[in-house]
Amino acid sequence: MPKILITAAGSYGDVAPYTGVGARLRAAGHEVALATHDAYAPLVRAAGLEFRPLPADPRTARPTAGREERGQEEATQETPPTGGNRALMRQAAAFIHRLGDGLAEAARPDTELLLLSATTAPLGRQIAEAMGIPSLDLPLVPNAPTGDFAPVVSGGRSLGRWGNRTAGRLALRVIDRLYAEATRDLRARLGLPPGSPRTVRRRTEAAAPPVLYGFSEVLVPRPADWRPGLEVVGNWWPHHSPDAQLPSAIEDFLSSGPLPVLIGFGSMASGEGERLSSLAVRALRRAKVRGILQSGWAQLATEPADDDILTIGEVPHALLHPRMAAVVHHCGAGTAAAGLRAGVPTVPVPVTADQPFWAAHLTALGAATAPIPFGDLASPDAESRLAAALARATTDPALRTHATRAAHRLAAEDGAGAVVAAVGRLAP
Repeated sequence: MPKILITAAGSYGDVAPYTGVGARLRAAGHEVALATHDAYAPLVRAAGLEFRPLPADPRTARPTAGREERGQEEATQETPPTGGNRALMRQAAAFIHRLGDGLAEAARPDTELLLLSATTAPLGRQIAEAMGIPSLDLPLVPNAPTGDFAPVVSGGRSLGRWGNRTAGRLALRVIDRLYAEATRDLRARLGLPPGSPRTVRRRTEAAAPPVLYGFSEVLVPRPADWRPGLEVVGNWWPHHSPDAQLPSAIEDFLSSGPLPVLIGFGSMASGEGERLSSLAVRALRRAKVRGILQSGWAQLATEPADDDILTIGEVPHALLHPRMAAVVHHCGAGTAAAGLRAGVPTVPVPVTADQPFWAAHLTALGAATAPIPFGDLASPDAESRLAAALARATTDPALRTHATRAAHRLAAEDGAGAVVAAVGRLAP
């Protein structure tokens, strides 16, 4: 069995799915290490994988004032920088440069196969070339150009088939620019001849290697104009122990009344906890539903005296979401899939990057209310809009029916199994 190194960088949602992939590979007999940020070492080790550190935890790299914090997988898939985006793009490029050094350290001489997230792939390909070993791209979002839809970071608005494909190719060139300096220095460090990210990417595309996408066709059907080898295999779910249980405080709250609504924004909205917490509490009361606030990077919280609202920290989606009447979240790829997997309606509040894309697809599926863009939560009618969405999500039977049907379809998929099979074909 080959010694496998999985590399993933960014926020929790950019990293956690690969713990499930790694656990399945380990169960199949492979030796697996996962290289990511120190903050996620407990997740990696809990999955039975070897942890290897990567530098530059994005939680410590704040964007410019007034902009929401985001995971690096999102930051490295931005639209072309203009005006206020330039500082963010410089920060992303600096992050990527440090990431290249970390990946070179993590890929030890006995590594025989690299599995790469979207954030680490442009650099990981250089390492695979230098070591003479195979690699496999495992993106969480559909990042190959297609006429079916515009790049996922463009906000979900179609530009027509020609426009969508053109915008998709432009998005790849933006990523090439972000990785240019890091790629140059990494290739020099590895003793490789000079080569730009665009040159290496085009050479890779010409070889038409397999790419496995870790999302479900329940939400996004595979584009018909994708080349053979680009496969949508289903979601990769974060690993958690089979005997894991919800904390007793949550169980006690759940048993004390009707099903609550979960509200959380994951790694989004850092520094806005006080405002968002107040808004969430008012909307929950106006909708006459109980609620759970998941703290996240926004640090949502409520007063201990609020008997009908509970504040919690990090809890596996697989344990918590099925116990909810509905979920309110930012619609990152993993969170959107987790709510659908649980068969519960969603109130989408997309913030940035690919989140409007997933929010629109959840709504089109009939499993979510109309999205409320995060910026609209600062508007005068935010409380009434959020309360109305909560009321509909918890009372409209059509939303739960569509979500339940989607959950049954997701349960029949085995995304991690597809990775195990692909590794079997690639293994030296």
